[in-house]
Amino acid sequence: MINMQNLILIGPMGSGKTTVGKQLAKRTRMDFVDSDHMIEERCGVSISTIFDIEGEDGFRKRETKMLSELCERNGIVLATGGGAVVSEENRILLRKGFVVYLKTSIETQLARTQKNQNRPLLENVDAETKLEELMEERGKLYEQEADLIVMSGERIVSKVVDEIIEALEK
Repeated sequence: MINMQNLILIGPMGSGKTTVGKQLAKRTRMDFVDSDHMIEERCGVSISTIFDIEGEDGFRKRETKMLSELCERNGIVLATGGGAVVSEENRILLRKGFVVYLKTSIETQLARTQKNQNRPLLENVDAETKLEELMEERGKLYEQEADLIVMSGERIVSKVVDEIIEALEK
């Protein structure tokens, strides 16, 4: 169906990249990888801890290194961190696969992220304002890099996955 090309999910935090990615991997019989989880596994600490110790710049360097490794693999569904598209180096890496932008509203992002303590960019700030700022900064990059844009918002995950698979089969 997809000739072992990687399927790469991009989008803001709370857009469903991990949830959709797991189901998409199962349906396509591909391995699922979450770049943020891989960074945590490799470092032995949470993303928040990395931000506390190394700052966002330190985390972004680790993210680029991890994406470089992961994008060399074949036949994976890769969920990226929300900020992966900010770096030109990362965008070049992501283009090695079929990129799906999971688009969602700020309201959905707020609902999905409010209970998660592992969101360092939302710590000690007004979450809604920060999510709006991040979308202003990253929204065009998500659209520019996407081979496919799918609304994920309030939709049932299986319907989002169906839409992606249908697009891949065309």
